[in-house]
Amino acid sequence: MPLDDHETAIAAAEAGAAVVRSRYGTELGRVEKTAGDFATEADIAAERAILAVLRTQRPDDAVTGEESGSSGPADATRRWLVDPLCGTLNYAVRNPVVAVNVALRLPSGAIGAAAATDPFSGETFWTDGHTAWVRHDGTDHPLRPSAASSLVDVNLDPPFPSHPALLLSAPGFTGRFRPRVLSTTLALLWVAAGRRAAYVTYGPVLDSVHFSAGIAICQAAGCTVTGVKGQPLHTGEGGLLAAADTPTHTDLRTLITSAWSPTP
Repeated sequence: MPLDDHETAIAAAEAGAAVVRSRYGTELGRVEKTAGDFATEADIAAERAILAVLRTQRPDDAVTGEESGSSGPADATRRWLVDPLCGTLNYAVRNPVVAVNVALRLPSGAIGAAAATDPFSGETFWTDGHTAWVRHDGTDHPLRPSAASSLVDVNLDPPFPSHPALLLSAPGFTGRFRPRVLSTTLALLWVAAGRRAAYVTYGPVLDSVHFSAGIAICQAAGCTVTGVKGQPLHTGEGGLLAAADTPTHTDLRTLITSAWSPTP
């Protein structure tokens, strides 16, 4: 019997995570992509495992994979966005801070289901497009954002239209928040789970295999998610500001605006 969309996303993400976990710490060949960016054999094998689930469960849907590109029926109106190993640079040096992302983009452009698995904690964060949960050892728990930690992850991966260091050095930032640098989907998931107060990244995130699952899970969990300057998501300069609550979002938006337009 076919799985629901969200269970399909979970099954696919967990299949990829099993590969990532099994190959961790082994000698891995690399495929160079662009300057400073590469995929490992684990990325490619994990994507194959994910695609096998999607092709079995949803053969009429299209897929965009980080490593394999676009596949599936050319006239498909539903598309799965797949990042088999978010955090390849971490993984390649045996730093287990990574995630496996699967998201379903509906004809409307909305994300109808998404799952992101941490291969090493065994947690799968997921949404059916309405509610947000984390599954561990077969049990689902609702995600509850909280800004209590005051920890804010800032993505330092280039390119970006305004250097993140401007935010970190903005007057008032360290008096209110404590910066962290994770540079993987886990940062967004941890905002949804109450383990981070917020996450900031620069550059485009629309239909991104890296961000779509995490954004959908944050939104379903009730986080405040906008463009990096507080504008509607996917407009303006691009980027992303995801905060556990409105006061945290407001404070960060003010700091980001001051960092981008410093007083002479």
